[in-house]
Amino acid sequence: MTRWMIAIALTATALCATAQSVEAEVRKVDKAQGKVTLKHGEIKKLDMPAMTMVFKVRDPKMLDGLNVGDKIKIDADKLDGQYTVTALSKGG
Repeated sequence: MTRWMIAIALTATALCATAQSVEAEVRKVDKAQGKVTLKHGEIKKLDMPAMTMVFKVRDPKMLDGLNVGDKIKIDADKLDGQYTVTALSKGG
């Protein structure tokens, strides 16, 4: 029973490390380019300190209803050589 509980704990830790939401504030939305400028917290998964930078979004529909000043939470990754927002939710 103990090994089973350790396995579950390790799996949960691995999942948390790969899907790590970060708080951010929208600074600019560029729907034509499918990009968003964010002031974000540290993104440990990408070894990136807190900063303001431009991200591509995986799906341009993610930008619908997004406005400058919105507080959001994001998941980001490096896809095809570009830093990309892979998930986004309002209310960060």
